[in-house]
Amino acid sequence: MTSIRRLALLLPLLGAVATSCSTSSRQPADLLVYNATVYTVDSAFTKAQAFAVQDGKFVAVGSADELRQKFQATQEVDAQGQFVYPGFYDAHCHFYRYALGLRDANLVGTTSWDDVLQKLRQHRQQYPQAAWLTGRGWDQNDWPTKQFPTKDELDRLFPDVPVFLTRVDGHAALVNQKALDLAGVTAATPISGGTITRDAQGKLTGLLVDNATRLVSAKIPEPTPAEADAALLQAQQLCVAVGLTSLADAGLDKANIDRMAALQQQNKLKLRLYAMLNPTAANKEFYFKNGPVFQDRLTVTSFKVYADGALGSRGACLVEPYADRPKETGFLLSTEKEYRQLAKDIAASKFQMNTHAIGDSANRIILNIYGEALKGQKDRRWRIEHAQVITPADMPKFGQFGIVPSVQPTHATSDMYWAGGRLGKERLKTAYAYQELRKQYGQVALGSDFPVEDINPLFGFHSAVARQDAKNYPSGGFQMENALSRPDALRGMTTWAAHAAFEDKQKGSITPGMAADFVILNKDLLQAPATELRGAQVQQTWIGGEQVYKR
Repeated sequence: MTSIRRLALLLPLLGAVATSCSTSSRQPADLLVYNATVYTVDSAFTKAQAFAVQDGKFVAVGSADELRQKFQATQEVDAQGQFVYPGFYDAHCHFYRYALGLRDANLVGTTSWDDVLQKLRQHRQQYPQAAWLTGRGWDQNDWPTKQFPTKDELDRLFPDVPVFLTRVDGHAALVNQKALDLAGVTAATPISGGTITRDAQGKLTGLLVDNATRLVSAKIPEPTPAEADAALLQAQQLCVAVGLTSLADAGLDKANIDRMAALQQQNKLKLRLYAMLNPTAANKEFYFKNGPVFQDRLTVTSFKVYADGALGSRGACLVEPYADRPKETGFLLSTEKEYRQLAKDIAASKFQMNTHAIGDSANRIILNIYGEALKGQKDRRWRIEHAQVITPADMPKFGQFGIVPSVQPTHATSDMYWAGGRLGKERLKTAYAYQELRKQYGQVALGSDFPVEDINPLFGFHSAVARQDAKNYPSGGFQMENALSRPDALRGMTTWAAHAAFEDKQKGSITPGMAADFVILNKDLLQAPATELRGAQVQQTWIGGEQVYKR
């Protein structure tokens, strides 16, 4: 046999050996995503074309060629030139409440009180056996008269079924006489931190504000365990379809958390949850004794406190009176003494204190109490939820005390139509001041407050950067000096949201070692025209390297 023939016979064998060696030298990976524009949202805000995932975590980021040489992936995904971001994190929402409310009458966007009544009639026909008629989302500011409704028509249309209709902000409700009777509420019922509204003749109108709502809502029957589980899984599908992979659920009891944790352990609830506890005696006793929870998909390290109500229902606590109600300043929901003691107790624990504060007086009081309780500890990551109206004198306290501003950009573009009427021109200038808050603390955590606002995080991204609503109004943006840059808005719903929950070493960026949560979109959020941002479509959502949604 000639040497040329021997060489010809050996070449295929040598090639096979080389291929075998090359394959065996490559590291195993579960997933390789390539042909993408990957916004890693790392510390340098770098872009890449591909990444590898193993055991639910990112293990490498780079180009497809280099990663293919290094990894042998079980599954490969061609992103087809589309855009990949870390999974979106809603830093303030009410997931559990949203889930249970999916069978409520949807009153969002109603254009009049008659419109509300029509939807209620339709809903009652759909669920004729329901013990209560419940609805959510009405806003009298969207109606021609802008006056709060009364219960008269509810009493006429639904005399035999209790009705409970939550205002869009969750801080007021309209109920009928049947509901008031079941709860034993009369014109003489005492209330602190809320309002049982009466007309000029002293008759109850049916409107309850803040703490007063609980007098009636406490009588609404709880869903069965099976109903609650089904609702949570239904809500999860709606969340992952808009790219949400992590949620901060603001205000839960241990039983709520245990229910969701059980679904996570059964691998049914894939979403990662940061659960804020209601500061009840039972919750404090259990969690102060047992300490925070840091699990793969569940974090419990904070208490959610309410300082005041909402601006729309004039429950927000202001330093000076409302511009449209010169005798009213709103109110705190508890006393300063109670907040001070609660802050002292939480400061002595390992938990965060996350306080809902809307009005400038509420923000001032809580910031000062935080400063007293923390005593210079600047990385406890205590939070102000909403931080909606801040005086210029109080703004620096976020940086001074190390307080995380947790804000909801769509609140600005929902409220801009009427907020000036409540606050007046001068006070409005330091409301919804997201850029100024970012400067003070260095970060802002972004959420939606759903179901108060829509669950879609891209609506919040658009509101944050363009300061416009769904109709791209106003043309120049609302108080654009407080718009966020696009990179900062993306950080606010990924890495900065994780930081606010002490989760920034586990998730929030597409970098090795982080949880492999990511979303593929058909639009470049950093480059697309602002008018296209709300219409961007989620193509795929992945949590821990597992695909949980595909368009």
